Amino acid sequence: MNNKLFVHSYESMGTHDGPGLRLVVFLQGCRFNCLYCANPDTIPMKGGKETDIADIIAMAESQRAFFGKKGGITVSGGEPTLQAPALKELFKELKARGFRTCLDSNGNNLTDDVKELLEYTDLVLLDIKHIFASQHKVITGVTNEQVLDTARYLRDKNIPVWLRYVLVPGLSDQEEALIALGERFKDYENIERLEILPYHTLGKHKYEHLGRPYKLEDTPSNTEEQLFRAKELLTPYFKYVQVN
Repeated sequence: MNNKLFVHSYESMGTHDGPGLRLVVFLQGCRFNCLYCANPDTIPMKGGKETDIADIIAMAESQRAFFGKKGGITVSGGEPTLQAPALKELFKELKARGFRTCLDSNGNNLTDDVKELLEYTDLVLLDIKHIFASQHKVITGVTNEQVLDTARYLRDKNIPVWLRYVLVPGLSDQEEALIALGERFKDYENIERLEILPYHTLGKHKYEHLGRPYKLEDTPSNTEEQLFRAKELLTPYFKYVQVN
């Protein structure tokens, strides 16, 4: 049994990564290289602290009283499914103990281990970078065929999903792309909501620390009008749309 995870960091009492108050575990490693990544230090596969899943379970138990009826544990990254062999063991044990599990994923990895992991997952936060393959490659370095395949798999298995979409001026805010996003997912009954995430530069200083250029240096933050328009375009397609 694989019972070791490479953990980048933790957030206790998180409120932005799933319902209620949550323990958020950020794992190391990602195959995307998103232009606006807020945690570029999580991208390399090497790094993080090797951690026994028993230690994460103990941390969850110590915070259980704060989770209430909605909260629980969210595992994010990096891309957590790259550590699916150990992560599925963590989620299996968490579910056995009555915790609510949430997976924050870019959907670009759908192995047999990931499919087993999803059997113990209550909610998937599925990050859609762009609906058009060519623009998805501009943003992440790869196209989105696997992401869309994963979305279909989640639909077919009726696994609850919250879609997340970062609205980057000039990069992912094209009206035709937002409409295409809605058209693609409008009949997915397992999608409970769409979260529009405003573009920010909170991770910019990390690029400086890593000695890497921040390629969106001249990209402005969203205006209120841009966020309102995106919500207006997407609301007809989803049960619930919110701007975070």
